[in-house]
Amino acid sequence: MRNILVICRKELGSYFVSPIAYILLGLFGVIFGYMFWTSLGRFLAYSMEAQMSGSSYPMNLNEQLVRPFLYNIAVILGVFAIPLITMRLFAEEKRSGTIELLATSPIRDMEIVIGKWIAAVMLYACLLLLTAINFIFVFRYGHPDWKPLVVAYLGLLLQAGGLLALGTFISTLTKNQIVAAAVTFGICLLLWIIGWVEYETAAWAHVLSYFSVVNHIESFLRGVLDSKDIIFYATVIFIGLFLTARSMESLRWRS
Repeated sequence: MRNILVICRKELGSYFVSPIAYILLGLFGVIFGYMFWTSLGRFLAYSMEAQMSGSSYPMNLNEQLVRPFLYNIAVILGVFAIPLITMRLFAEEKRSGTIELLATSPIRDMEIVIGKWIAAVMLYACLLLLTAINFIFVFRYGHPDWKPLVVAYLGLLLQAGGLLALGTFISTLTKNQIVAAAVTFGICLLLWIIGWVEYETAAWAHVLSYFSVVNHIESFLRGVLDSKDIIFYATVIFIGLFLTARSMESLRWRS
C-alpha cells in the first residue's frame, strides 16, 4: 500500500508541475460554468412561461436542469478529458527513458499501475468537484433532491475509472503522447456511440449496446443504483488494469 501511495503522490504531483492540470481545470471550468448558467437561464425562462400560462405541470429541477447538465458532463469529460489525463502516464516514461528504471525497480507492476491510475482518478475527481461548485447556487435558491445528485456523481466517477483504466493501458503501448491521446479518444468515442444500435432487433446489436457506457450511465443520472451497471464498470476497471499490468510485465522482461 505504501508503494502505491508513493507512486500516486509522484504522479499527481507531476500533473501540477506540468501545465496539464491547470489547463484542464481552467478550460473545463469555463466550459461547464458557461453551460450551467445558460442551462439555468433557460430553465428559469421556461419556468416563468409555465407560470404565466397557468400550467399544472411544475418544472422539476432534477429532471430538467440537473440531469441534462450531468449528462453533458459525462459526454465531454468521458470523451475529451480522459485522453488528456492518461496520455502521459506511461508514454512520457517511455519517451524520457525512465520506464526502464520503473520496470526494474523492486516495486511490483500492479502497484505501479494502481498508483498511476489512482492519480488519474483523483485529477478527474478534481474536475468533477469543479462542476459540483455550480450546484451551490441551486441548493441556495432552490430545493433539488440531493440523493440522485450523489448517485449521479458516483456513476460519473465509476465511468471515469473504467475509461481511465483503458487509457492507462493504451499509454503503455507507445512513447508518443499524441498517439496515446488519439487512440484513447477513439476508444472512448466508440464506447459512447456503440450503443446507437440498441434499436436493432438482432442479437449482435444487443451485445454491442451492452458495452456502451451510455446505457450504463443513464440509470445513475436518474438517481438509480443498479448492480449490473456497477458490475460493468468494475469489470472494465479490472480488465484495463490487468492489461496494463501485463504490458508492464512485458516491459520488465525486455528491460
